[in-house]
Amino acid sequence: MKRLLHIAMAALLLLTFNFASAADTLGPGDVIKVSVYGNPDMAIETRITDAGSITFPLIGQVTVGGLSVPAAEKKIASMLESGGYLKKPAVTINVTQVQSQQVSVLGQVNRPGRYPLEGGKRSLMDLLAQAGGIAQDGGDVVNVIRTRNGQTTTEQVDVIEMVRTGQLTKDYDLAANDVIYVERAPKFYIYGEVQRPGAFRLERGMTVTQALSAGGGLTLRGTERGLQIKRRDGSGGLRTIDAKQNDLLQTDDVVYVKESWF
Repeated sequence: MKRLLHIAMAALLLLTFNFASAADTLGPGDVIKVSVYGNPDMAIETRITDAGSITFPLIGQVTVGGLSVPAAEKKIASMLESGGYLKKPAVTINVTQVQSQQVSVLGQVNRPGRYPLEGGKRSLMDLLAQAGGIAQDGGDVVNVIRTRNGQTTTEQVDVIEMVRTGQLTKDYDLAANDVIYVERAPKFYIYGEVQRPGAFRLERGMTVTQALSAGGGLTLRGTERGLQIKRRDGSGGLRTIDAKQNDLLQTDDVVYVKESWF
């Protein structure tokens, strides 16, 4: 029995440590348990407000947002002592729910939402896995939006290429309030004398011949002579290109298959 008790206590301490480390800095939305040794009537469980404060017995409103757990414990203890309520109080804070240390994963993933930074640090690939991976309509390039030292930057990460080459230098460690956004996969369009005209996913290095195959091939009246690609240039203007079968397609290209007159 004693051995089981020791194991249970160790597990409880480990769980508490994990929650505390996940919230190195307390923030709005975090749920915390605050207790004072020898004063069970002062124990509370509360959620930190959007303003970063909690209400604690005797001393009222206390701002703990932006503080580490030890700093918040020290602040509450100091306020209890300076207010003449207790002498040398021992205050303990346990974080039971982490809401402030989260990353948003949005766009074409299977489970978009906000995910906690367990242990205070998680990588881009960790968060994509947590969100169920990239959805069927999702693209290979992921946008990572981060704010550091007051500067917001957007970095595009080709996750497929990163995994294929094993170069994980862009598997960034993320911080609270970072955003991962997965855009829809690029598309091309095909119409005219094909079996299945419409919009299709543009694969890497896709040729006109492969586009014809995606469209189900030619109809009985279709011809591979005189294929055209309608493509927008940098200024938004539309130009028509006489296409060859091995020409590479670009995003939003429109392939037109003519009718054979013979």
